[in-house]
This record gives sequence, structure tokens and C-alpha cells, in this order.
Amino acid sequence: MVCPRCSSDSITIIVDQYTETKSYSPGYGICGYLLFGWVGLLCGLCGTGSKHRRKEQHVCNQCGWRF
Repeated sequence: MVCPRCSSDSITIIVDQYTETKSYSPGYGICGYLLFGWVGLLCGLCGTGSKHRRKEQHVCNQCGWRF
């Protein structure tokens, strides 16, 4: 891989990884309770879990250009 700005082949890759987690949503639970009764409290669990994200960024060691 070469830098699009200066055509140098001295490139460093920066990787950012993070995880987003969501837990029980009381707002969805209350709406579910109003619509479906006690079983509707389980609606608060909709959308729970975790998402893993990864972002790569290339940096030229010669000119500092990020791409």
C-alpha cells in the first residue's frame, strides 16, 4: 500500500476496536406493559446485547496523511 499524497510505502495502520452494550430498557418495558400486561414487560429486553465495532485508519509515516 502506498500513500495517495506522497507515494511513500511507509504506512502505519491504526485499529480502533470497541464494544457497545445495551441492557434492559424501562421505557420499552412500560410500553409493553400498557399494551400486553405483565408479559409486555419482556419488551424491555428488545434490542439488548452487544455490538462489536472495528475501525482501521492508515497513516503515512513520511507526510502524516491519514486515509
